[in-house]
Amino acid sequence: MGNVVSAGLGQAPARQAARGAGLPDAAVCTTINKVCASGMKAVMFAAQAIQLGHCEVAVAGGMESMSGAPYLLPPAARNGGLRLGHGALVDSVIRDGLWDPYSDIHMGSCAEKTAAERGISRAAQDAYAASSYARARAAAAVHAAQIAPLAPPPAKKGAPPGAPIAADEEPPRGGDAAKMGALRAAFPMPPGVAGAPTITPANASKLNDGAAALVLMSGAAAAAAGVAPLARILAFADAEAAPIDFSTAPAAAVRAALRRAGVEPAHCAVHEINEAFSSVALANMELLGLHHDAVNVHGGAVALGHPIGASGARIVGALVDALRARGGGVGTASVCNGGGGGSAVVLQLM
Repeated sequence: MGNVVSAGLGQAPARQAARGAGLPDAAVCTTINKVCASGMKAVMFAAQAIQLGHCEVAVAGGMESMSGAPYLLPPAARNGGLRLGHGALVDSVIRDGLWDPYSDIHMGSCAEKTAAERGISRAAQDAYAASSYARARAAAAVHAAQIAPLAPPPAKKGAPPGAPIAADEEPPRGGDAAKMGALRAAFPMPPGVAGAPTITPANASKLNDGAAALVLMSGAAAAAAGVAPLARILAFADAEAAPIDFSTAPAAAVRAALRRAGVEPAHCAVHEINEAFSSVALANMELLGLHHDAVNVHGGAVALGHPIGASGARIVGALVDALRARGGGVGTASVCNGGGGGSAVVLQLM
């Protein structure tokens, strides 16, 4: 299982998830941190284990509670204690999940560099965000079965219990296209990059809690269990760029994965590109020559949110539904990650 902001969660988060799900104690568990690609990398590791004959069945996915991530004390709190003067708290979501330690800037500022260099306007990003919300709302009823209802926290003494959370909370209340243009940019431009910032809370992914999991099996194990596979993994790949250019790494990962699969990009029916920011999807669509009609057909992280350890696995599952909507075929799921990385998986609907 992928998980990024693990401070305060206790030992071995993947093991906790497995036991909480009722898996046997004999199940081997590993927690993966590849930032935003963690959940997808977990899928890759599970597929490799099956390919190598190390196991026949694996559960792979990721989880993140961004609302529950703690604030950190500076190292001085442990090394000799805090003395006279202020000791600031550090937000672990930003420090460990959303901050480029190489340029010492937020990932949003890195994405601003990509938008500026590729001429991706604020208007284009807002229009893309509006479409992400519209697609997510349209798909919500059709794909409601994807979501396992989550019990709410215990009610306060004397209060009635809350209703289970059974749907994504952001799409119904967000995405008002009329309000998007009035929002201020959220991140400064990185040093040395000209132009006005364009990324806002509306055209960027949201900070969310979430989890996703998939069951992977060998063909023999699936036949023995009498289950019909949803899709077949044809190939997967990783790629790297300069950390500040992480936004464009998915395109390189997609090309590498398609080469391994022996599939031409033109033969893919649909693509899932994680919408860390609208500009990420727009940049990689341009690099790969993709039309928006074939990308994130049921909406993406701009509308649904981006619980960073889970998103890579979520979009692999979303790709299956996207392929179903197009009547089958082959498609790709790709995600960028902090440090300059990108990952991609190629699926074929069964």
